[in-house]
Amino acid sequence: MKGPIRLLVVLAAMAATALAAAAPVQASDSGGGAVFVQTNDPSGNSIDAYHRNGDGTLTFLQSYPTGGLGGRELGAGSDPIATQGSLRLDDGLLLAVNPGSNTVSAFAVNGDQLALSQVVDSGGLFPASIATHGDLVYVLNAGGQGSVSGFRLAGGKLHPIEGSTRSLGLPNGSPPFFLASPAQVGFTPDGEHLIVTTKTNNTVDVFSVNPSGRLSAAPTKNAAAPVPFAWVFDSAGRIVLDFAGTSSLQTLTVNEDNTITPVSAPVSDTQAALCWITPAGGYLYTPNTASGNVSQFQVLADGTVVLVNPIAASSIPGATDSAAGGQTLYVQSGLSSTVHVFRIGAGGALTPIQVAAVPDGGSQEGIVVT
Repeated sequence: MKGPIRLLVVLAAMAATALAAAAPVQASDSGGGAVFVQTNDPSGNSIDAYHRNGDGTLTFLQSYPTGGLGGRELGAGSDPIATQGSLRLDDGLLLAVNPGSNTVSAFAVNGDQLALSQVVDSGGLFPASIATHGDLVYVLNAGGQGSVSGFRLAGGKLHPIEGSTRSLGLPNGSPPFFLASPAQVGFTPDGEHLIVTTKTNNTVDVFSVNPSGRLSAAPTKNAAAPVPFAWVFDSAGRIVLDFAGTSSLQTLTVNEDNTITPVSAPVSDTQAALCWITPAGGYLYTPNTASGNVSQFQVLADGTVVLVNPIAASSIPGATDSAAGGQTLYVQSGLSSTVHVFRIGAGGALTPIQVAAVPDGGSQEGIVVT
């Protein structure tokens, strides 16, 4: 995709219709576990709970209301919140955004069962993504000017940090238009920086995190184009960032002064609208929503990005968010109310093993694995 016209055409298809060397430890398939999927239903958000069988397949158990409402960004099709990180699992607590009611829900997790413990104001409009580091939590509010608001985790609940909200200064309404909204919030591995990507505003905003848990008064806005969306960190602490505009991945370093420095050149997967990224087994898997497929990358020890397979999995209508556990990859299908399940084999090859229905999942967004 070259040029702004091609960019908008490909990204409009969304409305119509990572870590190489040492990936984070994944849950084992052998003992089973759970997969939680957020329905994001505008009439009543809920979390669909699945038992994860020993072979990685899913058995639906039940839905747990979040006590809030889902929501859709203007113009969004397959990805209604247009973000990564709308559902977070941290130290036995599952955190879910409720964009339609400007709240965040907290669930205690017991195996594959949930218990709602709290519904709290998000600190802004249209919460879309959640970041956690230790007992510190920041919520990205995508509506209006956009903002981030901080919380402390204690006793299984979120406690707002007074004076922690920071504006992103974006020219949006609420709900925002999906191309102009911020895409993801997250901490650097050391917890010293908070990062927000802003899609067609084409910046990676980096805040300093103070010992109090509050942020610097304003972020450093690093130019990054076209359409920075989601990211993960590799074992060397480099950010692996994807760009929806060119369906590409690039590695960068986050510097002490909140600037970012490219390490590798961007590498395209040659597909359309790469927006999400999941590490598993030494590889990075990237759903491409406009192409309805998943690409496979690897990041070498020096930070070089390598495209391993442009189409590692296909036939996923409106492929969106994804998660991995053990030797299994789970990919949400934003246009079919399903989750596609793949076995990860030799060389990271993907083999389809199940298509699991998501009850009331027509607006689903967010998936995590235990």
